[in-house]
Amino acid sequence: MTSIFRTVMGAGFDRLHPRLQRRFSVGLTSGEACTGRGVMSRIWHGGTFVRPFLALGATRNILVPRTGRNVPFTIENVPYTDTFGRETVSFVRTFRLPGRPRRFDAQMVLGPGGDRVLDYLGTHQHLASELHPSAEPDGSLLIRSGEHRFREGPVDVRVPALIGATAEVRESYDDTAGVFRVRVRVVNERFGPLFGYEGAFTVTYSDIRACGVRPGLRPVREESRA
Repeated sequence: MTSIFRTVMGAGFDRLHPRLQRRFSVGLTSGEACTGRGVMSRIWHGGTFVRPFLALGATRNILVPRTGRNVPFTIENVPYTDTFGRETVSFVRTFRLPGRPRRFDAQMVLGPGGDRVLDYLGTHQHLASELHPSAEPDGSLLIRSGEHRFREGPVDVRVPALIGATAEVRESYDDTAGVFRVRVRVVNERFGPLFGYEGAFTVTYSDIRACGVRPGLRPVREESRA
C-alpha cells in the first residue's frame, strides 16, 4: 500500500521536491508521523461579512476566526485507521494566537476511486471536500478543492457554489532557508477572498508505533459517507 497522496497523484508524485515526497508519504505504510512547527507570517480574512461564518466554523475547529501576524504554528500529520477501517492522516493545525490558540482540523482519506483525496473538516466531520493534488514545474505541491458536501444525520447535500468556496493550498520546500513554505487561500466565486494564511515551518518525524495518536487529535464524530 502506498500513501494517500502518492496513490492519487501517480507518477506526478515523483516530480515533487524530495522533502515534499517524504512529508506526503506519511501513512500506515511508512509508519511515520510528521509534526511541523513554524510561524505563519500572516493570517487574513476577507470582508467583514465573513466574520460570523468564521466564528461559527471555529466552534467545530473549521477555519480560524481571527487575523494575525507572526503567529506560532503547528501542524500534526498522524496516520491511523478510523472506525470504518480506512487509512486516515490527520492535518490538525494549531495557531497560537494571543489569548487562545485556535485549531483548524482535517482528516484525510483516499477517495473510493483512488483518484482524489477526501478531506473531512472539523471536530464532527460535517463538511467534506474533494481535494485534487498536483505537482508544479518547480517541484511544489498544489492542492485545489472540488465539490463540498454537508452531512448531518440523514442530510447529505452538495454545498452550492454561491455559499461555498474554493480552497487552494501551495506548499514548497525552500532549500536555501531549509524550511517548508505554505500559502492557503479560500475564495468564494461571488464574494472573492474569504480566508487564508501563509508562512514557513520545519518538520520532525516520529515512529507512529512509539508515539501513537495523542488524545484529542481524532475527531469527536467520524463520517462514513465518501
